[in-house]
Amino acid sequence: MDAYVYIAGPQGQNCSALFDLVNKLGFAGVSSFRGIEQVAEQTQRNPICFILCSSVSDPAHLRPIAEAVRFCALPRVRFSPLVYLADEPSIETTIACVNMGFDDIVALPQSSAQLRDRLERQLGQVKIYYEASGYFGPDRRRNLVPKRVGLETRQGGPFRRLEVIRDLQSGVSVLRDEIGRAAPPVAPLQSLA
Repeated sequence: MDAYVYIAGPQGQNCSALFDLVNKLGFAGVSSFRGIEQVAEQTQRNPICFILCSSVSDPAHLRPIAEAVRFCALPRVRFSPLVYLADEPSIETTIACVNMGFDDIVALPQSSAQLRDRLERQLGQVKIYYEASGYFGPDRRRNLVPKRVGLETRQGGPFRRLEVIRDLQSGVSVLRDEIGRAAPPVAPLQSLA
């Protein structure tokens, strides 16, 4: 696959095992994530760069990486596939990653074929992203979970809806970019009786 992979997260056993697994997938290259400038430069040679984050004890450690990717001014970086690979993802970690704009959360262990299939799902299909106050990332409305105290981050208000497609030849293409406004809450109907 003519895409490049950056592995982000604490160096150690998890990161080493992830390098071993990803190296078997046939990517153009694999290296440690050292900053967004590195990814921007690499996208000039390989239009698609995956950012795979290794398992962490506290998902807050992933926020600087997610924000660097999702709020980059370059669309080819901003829409890079951002995937968290977790040994045992908790509900809280999964929700935190969703709220940070990750494209996918993959529970390990996975075979090479399973992981490759999962990563290839990020390519060749229209993906919908939303940008709103406090969030930029994939459309997650289909993944709604019951509200939990402290985990809900949607704030309402104006938003941008973007349709993008990623492919190995041309990289990221923004197909549609629309501005919208959230509908005001509807008051319950009153009885005339």
